[in-house]
Amino acid sequence: MDHVDFITQQWGQERPDLDVTAMGIIGRVARLYLAYQREMHKTFAEFGLNAAKFDVLATLRRSGAPYTLSPGDLLKATMVASGTMTNRIDRLEADGLVKREVNPEDSRSFLVGLTEEGFALIDRAVTAHVETQTRLLSEMSGQDVETFKVLLSKAQLSADS
Repeated sequence: MDHVDFITQQWGQERPDLDVTAMGIIGRVARLYLAYQREMHKTFAEFGLNAAKFDVLATLRRSGAPYTLSPGDLLKATMVASGTMTNRIDRLEADGLVKREVNPEDSRSFLVGLTEEGFALIDRAVTAHVETQTRLLSEMSGQDVETFKVLLSKAQLSADS
């Protein structure tokens, strides 16, 4: 019996008229998210990063050569507010991991790109990140992982509708 079982059993005793199945599932998803985040944050910290910095660097890296995006494209890819993105870019630029360049197609705007140091760092960090994520699922069989992926996708679609 885990903590979520304990809570749902208490509700079952106090409010047997309620079906708390969804509460148990969502509670487990929330606890699982926090457990995964703790481990991933440890990995980011090994590289002097936090989740926000990792997010921007990873977005630039996966965008493909020349690993450069406009601030607007970064906003769309990361779904954060404009001021938040400006802060992230400022910090990464101060760290020497990204650079701002004038947009050759529109001199009124600029592009954000990975520096050589930023490229090398995110490649090492994303490798470790994937290893951490794989480790977090290592107790599950391949079939369990596939089933989990399908069920989580269905749950996400249901929550988004």
